[in-house]
Amino acid sequence: MNLCNVISIIVLACLISFCQVKSETAVQELNKGALQEWTASLYYEMKNELGEGAIWNHETNEFWHIDIEGKKFFTTNIQSKEQRMIDIGQRIGTVVPNSLGQAVVALQDGIYTYDLESGTLELITSPEDSIANIRFNDGKCDRQGRLWVGSMGLEQKPYRASLYCIENGSARQQLDSITISNGIVWSKDNRTMYYIDTPDENVKAFDYDLETGNISNGRVVIEIGGIGFPDGMAIDSEDMLWIALWNGNMVGRWNPKTGELIGKVQVPAHNITSCAFVGTQLDSLIITTARVDMSDEELTDYPLAGSLFIVVPGVKGMKSNFYEASAQIN
Repeated sequence: MNLCNVISIIVLACLISFCQVKSETAVQELNKGALQEWTASLYYEMKNELGEGAIWNHETNEFWHIDIEGKKFFTTNIQSKEQRMIDIGQRIGTVVPNSLGQAVVALQDGIYTYDLESGTLELITSPEDSIANIRFNDGKCDRQGRLWVGSMGLEQKPYRASLYCIENGSARQQLDSITISNGIVWSKDNRTMYYIDTPDENVKAFDYDLETGNISNGRVVIEIGGIGFPDGMAIDSEDMLWIALWNGNMVGRWNPKTGELIGKVQVPAHNITSCAFVGTQLDSLIITTARVDMSDEELTDYPLAGSLFIVVPGVKGMKSNFYEASAQIN
């Protein structure tokens, strides 16, 4: 074999190797940017007018949620699917367990403790009792047991609502000029709070002081981009946000560091409202939906609207925090 042939073989081998590396890199980049997709299946058929408030009670192994317009909340054993319905008689904005085994409910006229055994309500605080046509909406607790809960106008007029922090039975207004206060979660290290005011069509992040419950440095980290209106929200163990989309037929998984949509769960309903990771391993996501704001044609197309749906996405969630009630006991 002469020198020219040897050089040709070497050049050809280098070209083949370069093409292989380039091809592998392209595949890696494609996979890196690929959108993960899942399809939710029916978990529990219901006719919730406005299903909301998804939360996992890890003490009782129950999934809790509400029907705002139905004025009810539900506890569901996820193994047996045994469900208890509790009629409150007022619109319920959110429900969370407390540290004493009771429920805390945000009603139209205030925040109450509901005793699951006696069925009695006891007022905790009522920061908006003097404001007409306002009701409380979504809310969750931080690691210290503070309840963060927002409000909205019954007519959804802009900038009439607020976000409050409830601690030791007292309310502090944290944000004003809100329109429809919705999803709220905290990062794994508790240093960032993520928050949704639905008509803004974005997610804001705030620096969070866990010791004081103060927020600062608000900034937009996710723009939803016209694919639906952000409603309730959950966070997973990788600090990714799972956002239910009203008018969006899906739950999206977003990276709040980059603002990128990295996954989506298709749901056979139109108005997707909230979601929560459930189970002893926190590896299943239960999703609530609504029937309001749908045409007759849409209700025909989505006959399961108002039901609960479930998906196992391959990532785990974060354990829910409960409202700290012991400081209120005399």
